Amino acid sequence: MDQNAVYQLFVATYQPDPSVHKQAELNLRTIESHNGFLPIVLRILASESLELGARQAAAIYFKNRMNKAWDRSSQATAPINEEDRRMVKQALLQALVTAPNAVKVQLTSTLNTILSNDFPEEWPEFVNELQHFLSSSDVRLVYVGLLALREIIKVYEWKSMERREPLKEIIKLTFPGIQTIGTNLLGNDSIEAAEMLKLVLKIYHGAIRAELPKCLQDPASLVSWGTLFLQLVDKQIPVSVLPTDPEEREKYPWWKTKKWAYHCLNRLFSKYGNPALLPPSGAKYAGFAKSFVSNFAPNILQTYLKQIEGWIKKEIWIATKCLGLIASFFDDSVKHKITWQIIKPHTETLVAHFIFPQLCFSPEDEELWSDDPVEYVHKKVDPFEDFHSPQTNAVNLLVVLARDRKKHTFMTILNFINTVLNKYLETPDAQKNGREKDGALSMISCLAHEILKKKSPVANMMEPFFVTHVFPEFKSQFPFLRARACDMARHFSDLDFANPQNLATLYQNVLDCLRDGELPVKVQAALALQPMIRHESVREAMVQSLPFIMQELLNLTNEIDIDTLASVMEEFVEVFAEQLTPFAVQLCTQLRDTFLRIMEDIAQNSNAATADDDQSFQGDMDEMSDKTMAAMGVLKTIGTLILSLESSPDVLQQLENALLPVITYTLNNRILDLFDDIFEIIDSCTFSAKRVTPTMWSVFELIYKAFKESGIDYMDAMLPPLDNYISYGKDVFVANESVQQMMFDIIDTVMKSERLGEQDRVCACKLMESVLLNCRGHVDRCVAPFLNLAFQFIFTGSMKTTEFKVHCIEVVINCLYYNPILTLHLLEENQWTQGFFTLWFNTLDKFSRVHDKKLVIVSLCSLLELPAEQIPSSLQAGWPQVLAGIINVFKTLPKAIENRQGMEDLYGEGFDGDDFDDEELSGFEGALSGDDEDFEEDGDEDVPDEDNEYLEYLAQQASSHANDSEFDDFDDEMEEEILFESPLDEIDPYVCFEEAFRGMQQTNSPSYTLLTKDLDAEQQNFILSILATGEKNRTQPAVSA
Repeated sequence: MDQNAVYQLFVATYQPDPSVHKQAELNLRTIESHNGFLPIVLRILASESLELGARQAAAIYFKNRMNKAWDRSSQATAPINEEDRRMVKQALLQALVTAPNAVKVQLTSTLNTILSNDFPEEWPEFVNELQHFLSSSDVRLVYVGLLALREIIKVYEWKSMERREPLKEIIKLTFPGIQTIGTNLLGNDSIEAAEMLKLVLKIYHGAIRAELPKCLQDPASLVSWGTLFLQLVDKQIPVSVLPTDPEEREKYPWWKTKKWAYHCLNRLFSKYGNPALLPPSGAKYAGFAKSFVSNFAPNILQTYLKQIEGWIKKEIWIATKCLGLIASFFDDSVKHKITWQIIKPHTETLVAHFIFPQLCFSPEDEELWSDDPVEYVHKKVDPFEDFHSPQTNAVNLLVVLARDRKKHTFMTILNFINTVLNKYLETPDAQKNGREKDGALSMISCLAHEILKKKSPVANMMEPFFVTHVFPEFKSQFPFLRARACDMARHFSDLDFANPQNLATLYQNVLDCLRDGELPVKVQAALALQPMIRHESVREAMVQSLPFIMQELLNLTNEIDIDTLASVMEEFVEVFAEQLTPFAVQLCTQLRDTFLRIMEDIAQNSNAATADDDQSFQGDMDEMSDKTMAAMGVLKTIGTLILSLESSPDVLQQLENALLPVITYTLNNRILDLFDDIFEIIDSCTFSAKRVTPTMWSVFELIYKAFKESGIDYMDAMLPPLDNYISYGKDVFVANESVQQMMFDIIDTVMKSERLGEQDRVCACKLMESVLLNCRGHVDRCVAPFLNLAFQFIFTGSMKTTEFKVHCIEVVINCLYYNPILTLHLLEENQWTQGFFTLWFNTLDKFSRVHDKKLVIVSLCSLLELPAEQIPSSLQAGWPQVLAGIINVFKTLPKAIENRQGMEDLYGEGFDGDDFDDEELSGFEGALSGDDEDFEEDGDEDVPDEDNEYLEYLAQQASSHANDSEFDDFDDEMEEEILFESPLDEIDPYVCFEEAFRGMQQTNSPSYTLLTKDLDAEQQNFILSILATGEKNRTQPAVSA
């Protein structure tokens, strides 16, 4: 194959003429399976004499081709032959040596693909090649060796311990050498040395991420690596070489390398070297941790403290991510007594000069607020956006100090805050430092949970504190302090004001901030209003301002896509449903317009998104994710609004019409992320109205189309609306064969599709049941195909879960109830009768829900009503067992009814919000602790890490089920579905049996005799009690079970 001809094809792929590059791509596909093709592509992208554009095009093609076809199990349309595989592996590392950076990125990804599939069995030579490159005197070869080592680490990084043996051998062989490489690089100040050293550190960090190999626990290894990390932390980066632009300064290569030194030291301490943080599952590291916390951690801590001392004195600059990592290490150090004794004398300094400055409103904050207030809100309000920020780590350190070392720090922290606030109070307005007050109030809001505990010495001081220090800032000259005042109201939402006037003042202030001209202030005000709803006096005051509040919430939702605002709106809709009914259509229309605007933004961003390696792409994706979350929030608010209007059918009809564009857009454009929410809205519309309007019937066709195109994986979400179409729209359903055919196609596809599991098939069984129960007498033609679908599982032994087994059997039972003569005929015709009834009666104890038991009773009663000649001989032989089965079901029915009633009562009562501590997210989500423990804790001993305890509990739960088959629940009882409705709800099983049994006595003597001949005295008496209950219920109708 001619290399130049292939090269010209890659040159053509980036020509501006679309027809030229399209033809080139087609030609490449034509020859890609030819022997020798891939090695030629590799030579092209590695050649230093060819055009960079063509080499990049070749590299991207090479990566994609390998991703699709290297895995032998992928059954690629154009598989890669064995000789090409051998040649690619032989030449790949050498190709990395001459590849430019833009090509190296693609090649390292390809290397990862090969290693994931071939190492060690199909590529045993890799380790020798790796060692050759790492031990070379050519720096280019060493760098490629490091890249290759990084990729093999990534392959094994998250594999289970028993599958990591090959990696452990590689670590033993290579790590002493790369540690020496790293140490030698430390003295070189070049940017290239920084990049190479960063790679060394990322390799080490990847190796210890999931476990700490024995060879790296060895003291000699630990000393050599630890020395390298600490020397790098201590390495002076002259300010003169740093860029003046703050963003560029953060990206300076040597500081990015230093960041990885912090990462490695922190990982060693937090996961393996701190006895206070070790979970029970980490017991194998107990000896290492004891040694590390005594012999190594103090040196690390002293080095970090020295760095912070220089930072406080402004002698050195530290990158913000490194500040965050230092705070994280301090956080962990507080929890163990050895490291706590070292950090303890520094706590006042750390609080005042390390934590506090990071929490003050900064010049960078001010610039972002001014230039991009939307981005400012995302950064400050979205907990996920801010999760790994240095400010979050500073907050976590503050909370840990106040929570875990209360005796030494709590009042000290509060006294410092008080000093800052009093200084602000005493300063003339023109000279007030608003930034410092913001930092002080930020610290207080972070500690709200600790401050408001019942035994807190300062809880009763918070009301006057608000009056003195918070209320004035609602009218502050500094916009950021107005926002902070609202934030304080939100974080202290559990504060109960003794003076009702103070609460009224707080509410009015927050409401006024909703009128503020600054977006961040308005957002904080909106978030603060939500928890205030709990106060009855505030709820009453809110009623007159509801139109204004809802309009402002809608305006904000249109101005900024943040899902927390949608949850505020949703709660207002839920709490004030009655008052909002007159505005429901207007509100829904505006929500619709907001949703469609967000969707349009997403569509434009999606079209504008460029290739994966474009640097702006990740930002675009983050923005699209924010918008998708906001759209979900809008849909949830719409769903809540619909459910609140159940008693207003006329309004509901208008809402349906208003929402049609929302449903149509989502389903037609296959917005899969929103399918769950849109199906919930369709369910809410049809359920609340208890009818299916022509508007919603037009939606049914959209659902079917979506199912056929991409919605098959959303069967669980589709089930409720599809069931509503059958139960509330049965008049149209039974009259419209096209609708029936679409429904049957959905059922048939789900029961036969290999990509779906039993949970999806349960949904299909429920739809079959809904058709048979709701359309009695109108769907005879469905009986045979429904039976065929059920029996393809019933007699093949392929039903693995109890739930699916019961629902499959219930399809047949429903057919018997729907038309016993037709069903028995089909069972006989296929020789299924005896086997099915045997299976059914052997499984009766699995029919645990009230609905299951009623279905069994009514279907067996329908058999009892048949003339003797209609009963197949195969069934007549076991006729007495039918009655025994009915007796057994009736015996367990009262208990099932009692259980269901208990669940309904619990559901109806809901949960008392006062029973739970509804902690606000404040940057210390992990700060779980008992609410009422003694405020005076034990001083300087180890503090058990409650985050780790919780994670350990989850791990134990996962481990306890690790060996369970996903189908090992044959003995599990199916739970009641308390919101489930069916036509059987109106049937009294006692009356049904009494009428069928009396009918047999009077008109079907032979069947009656055969049925009752084996009854003992106890069974006879039980039947008499059933009959008595049935007669009583029939003559004096009671509430149906």
